[in-house]
Amino acid sequence: MCSVIVAHHDEHLTAPQILAYAEAEHGGGVDRATVYRTLEVFEQAGVLRHMHIGHGPTVYHLAEDNLHQHLVCAECGRTVDIGIDDVDHLLSDITKRTGFVPNLDHFALGGLCADCAAHVSSYEETEE
Repeated sequence: MCSVIVAHHDEHLTAPQILAYAEAEHGGGVDRATVYRTLEVFEQAGVLRHMHIGHGPTVYHLAEDNLHQHLVCAECGRTVDIGIDDVDHLLSDITKRTGFVPNLDHFALGGLCADCAAHVSSYEETEE
């Protein structure tokens, strides 16, 4: 399973996807419960992080030094990774104004990607 996670480190894999890759790599016979327990152990050890992207299942990726945030388009489902520095000022502003310390480690930011936003804008303009 380690080789699967390393080989697909640039993807956001679900547990079933990790299981499927592991079975393909080992010719089947990989226990589903073992995959879930191993993911939990890797996460507790700080090797993996999980995230909820949109309305889909939990995804996993390596816990990297270069933390990033996920932007998910509510229209087309496209996911964009951005550096944590790009949202730090937003989080700091929220904390300064409210005293609340947001944690975006496990959740993505939803909205519209540039293409979908342009499509919505052009649609709204034709309606007027």
